Amino acid sequence: MENWSVEQVCSWLKQRNLGELVPKFREEEVCGAALLALNDRMVQQLVKKIGHQAVLMDLIKKYQQQKTGLESLTYCCETASQKFPEVISGKNLKSFFARYKTLQWTSSYTLPDFPYDVKCILAEKKCPDHSMRIRIIEFLQADMTKYLEGSLYPNSQQYNIVVNALLQAYPFLDEDGNGFLLWKRALKDRFKYVRRPIEDDEQVLRNKCKFGHRRGQSRKSSFAENKLDDVQRQGEPAHLKGSTMDLHIKWLNQEYMKTQRNWEEVDNRMNVTIEIRRKMISDKAPLKDILRLFPFLRCPYQLFREFQLLTHMDIYKKTVEILEIYSENILSLYVVRNNPINIMLQENLKQHTEEDVLKYMKMTAACLLLPEVFGDDSNLFAAVNEEVKAVTPVLEVKNPFNVNSCEFALYIEREELAQLDDCTMALAALVAAFHVFNIPCPKRIHRTLNFLESLVFEVRSPASLP
Repeated sequence: MENWSVEQVCSWLKQRNLGELVPKFREEEVCGAALLALNDRMVQQLVKKIGHQAVLMDLIKKYQQQKTGLESLTYCCETASQKFPEVISGKNLKSFFARYKTLQWTSSYTLPDFPYDVKCILAEKKCPDHSMRIRIIEFLQADMTKYLEGSLYPNSQQYNIVVNALLQAYPFLDEDGNGFLLWKRALKDRFKYVRRPIEDDEQVLRNKCKFGHRRGQSRKSSFAENKLDDVQRQGEPAHLKGSTMDLHIKWLNQEYMKTQRNWEEVDNRMNVTIEIRRKMISDKAPLKDILRLFPFLRCPYQLFREFQLLTHMDIYKKTVEILEIYSENILSLYVVRNNPINIMLQENLKQHTEEDVLKYMKMTAACLLLPEVFGDDSNLFAAVNEEVKAVTPVLEVKNPFNVNSCEFALYIEREELAQLDDCTMALAALVAAFHVFNIPCPKRIHRTLNFLESLVFEVRSPASLP
């Protein structure tokens, strides 16, 4: 840090959510050495907000403590190497310091030394089975906790650094180009599992209280384990009563009943309530109870917006691009030539000449034929002019090639969730529903959704058409 330029200091401030300070630090030409030399009076002159002052001083203090600790450790190890040269050789000492320096979170994260059995599997470049995947995840979680000095709450950037390091070292773990998301989710779930029974760690308790947990409350009496008795009896969780969150949820329910809605305020309140909503979904709360509290998830726009908050991807825009790029290729494949959907399409194409109508029909057909292309079960994807039977997210499509009377709807657990305008919105809603409601993908539709998700998430090696 001592050798940092002014721009490096500004970049460091942005990473720690102190971007507001960047213009002032540039104006005053605060480099790394100047940053470490700041005292309380200087910080007060540079920074107006007390909260920012406290955070900045705390970061500087922690860095100085770490530096002091490293210098002390260096002295001790050098002394030990002089007394016991046969124990601490120059090579071992160099390796030791390299490992210690990586205890500071940087983009140059170094993977830990895995146990022997894990090394053997990885050396053979074999995709690990379920038990071995758990071993790898457990070891990464323990190593991350050490880096975090015992904290059990890594941030998103730290998860990304670790998973990227794993996949760069062992590219074969990036299964079908979707490995990053799978390994990151597994690692996050492992931290959740470790935090769950902890009752005496202050940081864990603070976060549990933030999400509605009460000090001394056992897991058996938690919100999800009681199957939302309070929601079923009174329409809202007990720990929300009388709180600000309760007011937000009531407002959302009242606004949903109106014909003219304040969408800007809906967006704001959906942002504020996302933590409790994600908590309910991760705790496997019944879908009907989630929708009772947050009915706007029935609106395609809010479903897409929730997906974007979770993944930073515009699902609707991506779906438009996918269908426009792949429609002609899908319809030209031999495997779909004699499919009833394709036959119906060809018959309807003869009745129209408008370019927009023809493009719309082809995109609709390509969307509905996707499961056939990948050899998946089309009944788990869309029910065309039939009754919906699947409990997982599925589309209901009526009169797909009739411009005036076609209907699209998204169903979950055989209940209609949302009416949709066209095939593009329908396909985007289907993919979004699996992520937003954290629903496992059925094996019989996995290849189709994997193809779509690999394009939506822009993975390095996207799945391709057969």
